[in-house]
Amino acid sequence: SECTAEQAYQWSGGRAIFASGSPFGPVTINGKIHVPGQGNNMYIFPGVGYGAVMCRSKSVTDSMFYAAAKELSLQVSREDLDNGSVYPDLRNIRDITAKIAAGVCKVAIEEGLSSGCCGRRGCDLDEMVAVLAGKMWWPQYEDYV
Repeated sequence: SECTAEQAYQWSGGRAIFASGSPFGPVTINGKIHVPGQGNNMYIFPGVGYGAVMCRSKSVTDSMFYAAAKELSLQVSREDLDNGSVYPDLRNIRDITAKIAAGVCKVAIEEGLSSGCCGRRGCDLDEMVAVLAGKMWWPQYEDYV
């Protein structure tokens, strides 16, 4: 990045909206804690890819990326914004990814690039989210020791 999160917050008197490709820890300026965003591939691309694969879209379009960005913005809470973060809490990444993927599937169906989500036709958005969340791989390993 061109500057650190701390520099951006200090130079702006805590008014900066900061996101970087590199992670930065929280910064306290004038008694307020600011949580820098990490604006890289962790939110949009997994959801776009997952949605396109699961609905068997014939292609990935600009409007799918727009839908993904819009869905991501809907996941940002007032608390996130109050903390100076322009991204939702990373601890909710699986739920966020399912919602983004469902938005991508919806666009693919509307654009005639897919006949349905996960082999289902006529699902509404909430149903798509539930189906996609249920089909996500979970890294669970047996304890052999």
